[in-house]
Amino acid sequence: MHIRGTWLATATAGLMAAACGNGVNTTFAAGEGNVQSERKAVNPAQVYEERSIAVPEGEGTATFRYRLLKPLHADDAGRHWPLVLFLHGAGERGDDNAMHLKFLPKWLAAPEMRERYPCFVLVPQCRKGHQWVDVPWADQQSTPQAPGPTTDLAAAVAALDDVIAKERVDTSRIYLTGLSMGGYGTWDLGARMPERFAALLPICGGGDENTVGRIAKLPVWCFHGDADTAVPVGRSRAMIEALRAAGGSPKYSELPGVGHDSWTPAYRDPAVLDWLFEQSR
Repeated sequence: MHIRGTWLATATAGLMAAACGNGVNTTFAAGEGNVQSERKAVNPAQVYEERSIAVPEGEGTATFRYRLLKPLHADDAGRHWPLVLFLHGAGERGDDNAMHLKFLPKWLAAPEMRERYPCFVLVPQCRKGHQWVDVPWADQQSTPQAPGPTTDLAAAVAALDDVIAKERVDTSRIYLTGLSMGGYGTWDLGARMPERFAALLPICGGGDENTVGRIAKLPVWCFHGDADTAVPVGRSRAMIEALRAAGGSPKYSELPGVGHDSWTPAYRDPAVLDWLFEQSR
């Protein structure tokens, strides 16, 4: 519990509760009581297309690979579809274009999920030894945002532009989400290009509190476990507090007793995905 009373956690599993402290409403999720039923097993590598994009790096270029899941009825004439841009965590870095097809990308590839949430799912892969944002994840204090994005984050934007140029994307419904290292990427990229996104869903990450004024009008729902030892929960608390002070109205779910894996209860809760796909610019 935060000593000022702003943060209050409930332990009622399966409920979303609104807790008030010092006049601030904060939404908290406890446990996985809202987790969706087990989905049919699917190999995401079989349904995600493999693609690549070249981006400037130094005096040359670097080639980045990414994956794209298309809606089941992507060829329907005259229709445009929302797009989810997913930024993975540090454990999925590499160049195999496969390791990052975990968690949300895999779950959204299940047949019933593709019927319920017809969309493009774009999954770029960050290189080993690199980060979406060059900041120390475990620090309690934020790092000022760099003047420009890292090459890997710029590659994610290039992949997004590539998909928009080639596919029927509803550009008023582009959603940005990520976990851990990708949570940092979500806060960073959202602040750099708020006009590109309809909503942000950062999970167990953090950012520069001085940038939140740029996303004050964006729908934001942030998740973090209060027992996270990899990324301090204070990083999300600080971003939400700053965002509210800037005039924003973000949703914040702090999960009591949950460690670093706050993405499973977040992404597996149908209320969260329903909220995400309801947003539009």
